[in-house]
Order: sequence, then C-alpha cells, then structure tokens
Amino acid sequence: MNEHYVAVTGLKTVLGRIAQTARLMVGVGDYQQYLLHMQRHHPDEAAMSEREYFRYCQNSRYPGKDGGIKRCPC
Repeated sequence: MNEHYVAVTGLKTVLGRIAQTARLMVGVGDYQQYLLHMQRHHPDEAAMSEREYFRYCQNSRYPGKDGGIKRCPC
C-alpha cells in the first residue's frame, strides 16, 4: 500500500473524530448515526436534513424562545 495513502487516510480518520468530538461537546450528535437509526428503526419516516438535525440538537440542549440560547448552559 502507498505510504502517502495510508497517511492521508489516517489523517482523515483523526480529523473526523476530532470534528465528531467537537460536535458532541456542543450537544450535536452524529448525523450519520442518526440516518442509520432512521433507516433501521423508522424506514417509513423522512429523516431530518443535516441542518434540521443540528437545530433539533441545539434546541434540545439549549432550549429558549426561537431556538436561541437565553442563558448559560452550565
């Protein structure tokens, strides 16, 4: 296998996990996992778009009028 390919693939994996960790830290779940869940458990329902999913997660974690953060989440 090409060493460059292995390095790039490994870097993409690490960066993907860092991004996933950052999303989880602010209360946003993994959208791909959500899509898999919807396919497996709710195949007859339409899945939210990625933007809708992000807003749903934010509103669930930081509820406020119009979806805005009205107070410190601590």
